Amino acid sequence: MKYTQLTESQVEKMLTTIGASSVESLFRSVPEAIRCNGNLGVPRGVSELELLRDVNALAGNNKHCEALLCFLGGGAYDHFIPTVVDAMAGQSELLTAYTPYQAEASQGILQLFYEFQTMVCQLTGMDVANASLYEGATAAAEAVTMAANIKKRNRMVVAASIHPDTMAVINSYAQERELDIVILPTPNGTVSACDLASMMDDETAGVVVQSPNFFGCVERLDRIIPRVHEHGALAIVSVDPIGCGMLKSPGEFDADIVVGEGQPLGIPLQYGGPYLGLMACRKELLRKMPGRVVGMTHDADGRRGYCLTLQTREQHIKRERATSNICTNQGLLAIRASIYMSAMGKQGLEEVASQCFHKAHYAAEKIAALDGYSLRYDKTFFKEFVIQTTRDVAKIIASCRERGILAGVALSRFDEDWADCFLVAVTEKRTKQEIDLLVDALGAV
Repeated sequence: MKYTQLTESQVEKMLTTIGASSVESLFRSVPEAIRCNGNLGVPRGVSELELLRDVNALAGNNKHCEALLCFLGGGAYDHFIPTVVDAMAGQSELLTAYTPYQAEASQGILQLFYEFQTMVCQLTGMDVANASLYEGATAAAEAVTMAANIKKRNRMVVAASIHPDTMAVINSYAQERELDIVILPTPNGTVSACDLASMMDDETAGVVVQSPNFFGCVERLDRIIPRVHEHGALAIVSVDPIGCGMLKSPGEFDADIVVGEGQPLGIPLQYGGPYLGLMACRKELLRKMPGRVVGMTHDADGRRGYCLTLQTREQHIKRERATSNICTNQGLLAIRASIYMSAMGKQGLEEVASQCFHKAHYAAEKIAALDGYSLRYDKTFFKEFVIQTTRDVAKIIASCRERGILAGVALSRFDEDWADCFLVAVTEKRTKQEIDLLVDALGAV
């Protein structure tokens, strides 16, 4: 029997209230050609056995990174995930995509978030971290808003070498907040401290740089951040958390706010996200940081306990004075990252970073030695790099894919000025033999 939650009298009352003659009249604006006027063509029901057979056949058409050699990068990376991450994150006590609020937050969940914050601080060299944001691009945009709120200035300088998707999200936020976003060109692949100085003024709230940046190059934070502080602005640095296992942390260079994409920390590629936004800052800025912060305390009997110490975004309390519209955090993914960092430890993260670095440089050297290929930027890089070629990039990518290799990301999807370039990322999962297969495939195009 057909079921609808609305009675005929309720429908009539609704139509009378809005002044419509019939339900059909509500859809007059929808072109007749795209309306469904009859049978939907839904096939007959099938047995569970038939359904599973069809679903598995469809799933078999997917070419995932366990079936292909993956050298894709640009913000999402094929890192190794220890089995313990899936095993522990899959426990019923932890397996939820929903973020518990104060009333129902258990001590166990709060402790996990607290440990997550602690490890993010250790990675970034900062004083305090929140319990995560939606993903890396949102974290950067929230940092821009945070800087504008703190400095009460509306001008932001953003390096052109940050991820284009992050730039797009920052621009979306800025449009709503009426912020003036000034793009700092990086024609040589990294920020020039002299060029930055020429673009700074006393109305600038902050500067956003990414290191390693979108091209894989490591920025000279030791030169950039002092120039930012000369004008009383805040230095916002976006990082790769794996890179923090090898490179000096932004906190060591006196950064004010650090953000990043947490996907490399035990999170699968899962069709491109969203993933896990990281944010940390100096302790003086804590009360302006968006999201939620879990704190540790002791009760009257001296027993350790955890609670949501700050929820500075609470619109229902602060309304227009709320720090942000961010209402939640990536609870499950923050838990995965916590398990990953705990399992790897300091030495494990250093080893992963070291392998990424050395394997990427081996690959870059071999590819650049091929006829028609060269490194686009002569800069220090971490685990990914831009290859410029005299050959057709689309043909290169397609040819390698036929060989079962995802050779890299064609940069023309972001800017036609990069039509002769593609981005190659090499993680600790890639072996020398696999890198050599990529080199052979590129040479054969």
